[in-house]
Amino acid sequence: QVQLVESGGGSVQAGGSLRLSCAASQRTLNLYAVGWFRQAPGKEREFISRISYGGGEIEYADSVKGRFTISRDNAKTTVYLQMNSLKPEDTALYYCAADKTRYGRLGRLEADVGSWGQGTQVTVSS
Repeated sequence: QVQLVESGGGSVQAGGSLRLSCAASQRTLNLYAVGWFRQAPGKEREFISRISYGGGEIEYADSVKGRFTISRDNAKTTVYLQMNSLKPEDTALYYCAADKTRYGRLGRLEADVGSWGQGTQVTVSS
């Protein structure tokens, strides 16, 4: 498992942008698929996006496709989530997650996650 630390959350108006970062001190993060999940008040945590360990395979939830972009910089052992055209319904606590196994794919389910970050709050006002 790896230790993950998110940053970059904040409050923005609808239509604005934020970039979340997920950093790890261990270079072994580069061997894991990493994803982002979010949990809005009163709702279950949901999958947002994932990126393979090499960066060549990317997937998005339909709710964020075309607005959010996931990327990774393995030299910095950091994964990013660029969020554009934010909507009030994007308001949630955003979590970074790493796969259970090295060289895996990280599915959309919480059961696929081996390590979680502490979360970073994103609030979008109308």
